[in-house]
Amino acid sequence: MSDGMIGELDNQPAFRFGEKVQSRKTIRNDGTYVGKDIGEILVRKGDVGYVSNIGTFLQQFYIYGVDFLDSGHRVGMKAKELISLDRVPQPDESVASLDEAGQ
Repeated sequence: MSDGMIGELDNQPAFRFGEKVQSRKTIRNDGTYVGKDIGEILVRKGDVGYVSNIGTFLQQFYIYGVDFLDSGHRVGMKAKELISLDRVPQPDESVASLDEAGQ
């Protein structure tokens, strides 16, 4: 398995439906987004959206469909490309562990 996601599907998804998330990186069309040119920017680093779908890819990792309301795009993203804006660290949980869960 690749991408450092070995066994990801053995755990619960990192994000929930409706969760407010922020993109960790700029995402360009790889040819799978209809109506946009290959290489066209779909999501910019820092854009905020909401998880609207949770699926899987290659039986290896979760893909989160995220609605970015400002651009009107729904983009499939990996957990490592997102960070939650809804979660608050619990007393026994460090910010670093939340960051790792959202990778």
